[in-house]
Amino acid sequence: MAESRKVAVIGAGASGLVTARELRREGHRVVVFEKSNQLGGLWVYNPRVETDLLSFDPNREIIHSSLYKSLRTNLPRQLMSFSDYSFDCAENVNRLNFPGHEEVLKFLNEFAKDFGINELIRFNTEVVRVAPVEFGGNRWIVESKSEELSSEEVFDSVVICNGHYTTPRIANIPGINNWPGKQIHSHNYRVPEPFKDQIVVVIGDGPSGHDISRDIATVAKQVHLTTRSSEIEVSKLDNYANLWNQEKIDHVDENGEVTFIDGSSIHADIILHCTGYNYDFPFLETNGIVSVDDENRAVGPLYKHVFPPKLSPCLSFGGIPYQAIVFLMFELQAKWIAQVLSGKVLLPTEEEMLADVEDHNRQLEEAGIPKRHTHRLHPTEIEYIDWLAARVEMPPIDDGLTEMYWSIYKFVGQVGWSGYRDLWNF
Repeated sequence: MAESRKVAVIGAGASGLVTARELRREGHRVVVFEKSNQLGGLWVYNPRVETDLLSFDPNREIIHSSLYKSLRTNLPRQLMSFSDYSFDCAENVNRLNFPGHEEVLKFLNEFAKDFGINELIRFNTEVVRVAPVEFGGNRWIVESKSEELSSEEVFDSVVICNGHYTTPRIANIPGINNWPGKQIHSHNYRVPEPFKDQIVVVIGDGPSGHDISRDIATVAKQVHLTTRSSEIEVSKLDNYANLWNQEKIDHVDENGEVTFIDGSSIHADIILHCTGYNYDFPFLETNGIVSVDDENRAVGPLYKHVFPPKLSPCLSFGGIPYQAIVFLMFELQAKWIAQVLSGKVLLPTEEEMLADVEDHNRQLEEAGIPKRHTHRLHPTEIEYIDWLAARVEMPPIDDGLTEMYWSIYKFVGQVGWSGYRDLWNF
């Protein structure tokens, strides 16, 4: 007989919502804690930004979402679905191949409504402490606060789905402490207007770096997009008269100069850090069993990016990996967690899971992959998704979706991150 557990899910974003659905399908009793007043997590656009634009000040009001107004998905709508719930179930009017964030939020709201997830969510309730119950048989205390009222509740299991796009990573640039210009992290970027007539250096040439550079170039005097790559050619970008690819920053000076590793320099007004985010679980107390390495952006040890071996299966994480078909990955992780908790699926022993983690880390090292990419799935994301599917007796990912996914990567390689959404046809 399947075991029914009382399970706390932290976060009502995409991962938390599908996790709640799968847990309830397995007969578990579910409470979802959401500190904001609505579901959707990072897909909720908030025009407000933090008072500290680099998010250093521990006393600042933290804005969860990092959405900029013009953001569109990196994957087409066909790859934004769950296995049994199409992205097009939501009655979206604007049917772009790469939808905007408004469509994604609508999709998540429709999903929650159709599966009765809203009734499981405690809105405006922030989790402030998650800790093992002393002598409690692997149970967990979840302390939360709502409208200045605090409460403690005991759960059999906790699934952490609080996302990892809220706590910024900042580039370490020689001389930056004395540089007189303005700095901002992309977490606090919303619209281009504040950059009008400015000379802007953008650090980081991933999807958000390209998006934001193009956005800013509509109003800025100059935009210089820098990269770590040693193969970059300094050049104009995307037919913009004021947008350049640049090499990595070498240093900055107190006179406002930004000098690149090729020796060239410009006098900049603003440095915009599109440099990613750290994992952050300020509420979690495990006495060091689970740790976050901020320098290398890694959480560990986690078996298959989900279960900490010493605390499994009572503690798990949803949505840690990135660069994948993320909504489908969230769903399969959720099914795996739910079925492990009900006893339908067994985990390996603690020793076997730890050995698997060590083997994963060793493979990264041997391949010359930096530790900061511990949770980056690419280029093995399809293998990971198929592995999860096999655990819960689901078929591997459809060949057509796989082909579409890899075709997009090929297309991005040809035209770059900047224009592939507009040029891609199906």
